[in-house]
Amino acid sequence: MKIITLAKEDTQLIQQAAQLLVVAFHEHWADSWPALKDGLQEVHEMLDAERICRAAIDTEGNLLGVIGGVSQYDGHVWELHPLAVQPSMQGGGIGKALVEDFEEQVRLRGGLTITLGSDDEDNMTSLSNVDVYEDLWDKVRNIRNLKRHPFGFYQKMGYVITGVVPDANGRGKPDIIMSKRV
Repeated sequence: MKIITLAKEDTQLIQQAAQLLVVAFHEHWADSWPALKDGLQEVHEMLDAERICRAAIDTEGNLLGVIGGVSQYDGHVWELHPLAVQPSMQGGGIGKALVEDFEEQVRLRGGLTITLGSDDEDNMTSLSNVDVYEDLWDKVRNIRNLKRHPFGFYQKMGYVITGVVPDANGRGKPDIIMSKRV
């Protein structure tokens, strides 16, 4: 596996990345990219010169995963968005390698912090379907991962919960904000 910068002329990889966004987010976040055209729009936005867009590929040049990032706060902070790995290959280290590579790309650009949002739309954590306004930080401190929510992956990578957006996706469906210093 190698990680490359995805370029506008990589039309085959762009198609694969768009399809991956649709497939990888379908089960829990179907509204993110419901169709190929939506995935293509996102990937083309990721290719903007001011953004980071990296792809993990195998020895035959097939896409294994993709990661993107958006500069914020004059380049001091980068939002990791999105990260997707082929569903059949999740848990094999591809996501970890992409995140580590992304962190290095942010460091090389002078970034200090990476932030990300990880929605809980399907009761995947103990923050779902509760009034998070009541004792918010106690709930965050005692968060439980009920159904393999991605926040557990990011915690293992050194990210910490730095906020919660209550009802971001409807009542009782928060967005969990995580950050890491690089």
